[in-house]
Amino acid sequence: MKQYTFIDYATQGYILIVGLLILLFHNATVPEWPWLLLAHAGALVGVHALVTANARWPGRPLLEFLRSFYPVLLYTGFYRETGALNRMLVPDYLDAWFILAEQRIFGFQPCIAFMEALPVLAVSEVLYACYFSYYIMISGIGIALFLRDRRQFFHYVAVVSFVFYLCYLTYICLPVMGPRAFYREIDGFHLPEEVQALAGNPTYPSAVQIGPFFNLMAWIYRHFEGPGAAFPSSHVAIALCTAWFSWRYLPRIRWFHSAVVFLLCLATVYCRYHYAIDVLAGALTAAILVPLGNRLYHRFSAPRPHSAGLIQ
Repeated sequence: MKQYTFIDYATQGYILIVGLLILLFHNATVPEWPWLLLAHAGALVGVHALVTANARWPGRPLLEFLRSFYPVLLYTGFYRETGALNRMLVPDYLDAWFILAEQRIFGFQPCIAFMEALPVLAVSEVLYACYFSYYIMISGIGIALFLRDRRQFFHYVAVVSFVFYLCYLTYICLPVMGPRAFYREIDGFHLPEEVQALAGNPTYPSAVQIGPFFNLMAWIYRHFEGPGAAFPSSHVAIALCTAWFSWRYLPRIRWFHSAVVFLLCLATVYCRYHYAIDVLAGALTAAILVPLGNRLYHRFSAPRPHSAGLIQ
């Protein structure tokens, strides 16, 4: 097993844990559970086969590519799966509790009041653009590090994946839709009337709705977003994680990147994708998991000798 590194242990561990949850706790909300279980078994075998094949035949371009990028290729599938599994352990989405907690803490609903206080196209488009930049951050920092130094890239993918996996596991155990609950966007789920009344019947200001980034994000959420993945905010946790790597390895962009991450954290609430509690939890998640991921990476990631020629 010496060819295994931290990212392999983390990925295999996530696949195994979620597979066991499916086996032990599947219910009527997961009608396709045998196929999901089979997919997890196949993923366990596939990752192990990839690691061992790359060790046996080093230097082959396709194996090297898959060995380096396979966790990234799994993110979307893992994320979408959380929406299918998030009512195995709890009967329904927990938004009512989160909304009432926001009301007790702030005395109002920040996810509604923020946009209502600034219904300005210039403000909304900057914040929606920063929210969209999340997708660019993940790939952009990764590509920059891949071209700069493969060791830094391996480090980046390992820690980012570790943070993602813990967020995904939380989504399965604690499903929270976020402010979309106020708009009744999930079939079959309705907030209690007294909870819905805390926001009334919110609408998006007309000045905000004409923005191209508003409409781009609406399209992304309509086609790709899964339900129940709001707490903690992975946008915040992963964006802070990418900022940590730009501060460590990419000093030329660190200040600009940090400014965009700060605006992204504001955007999660302004754009009505997350409760303020989700943002605080996302920041705490990054504060705990990034240092822990770094420590585990250095503990379990031995050098890969056959990659030395790619590293300068």
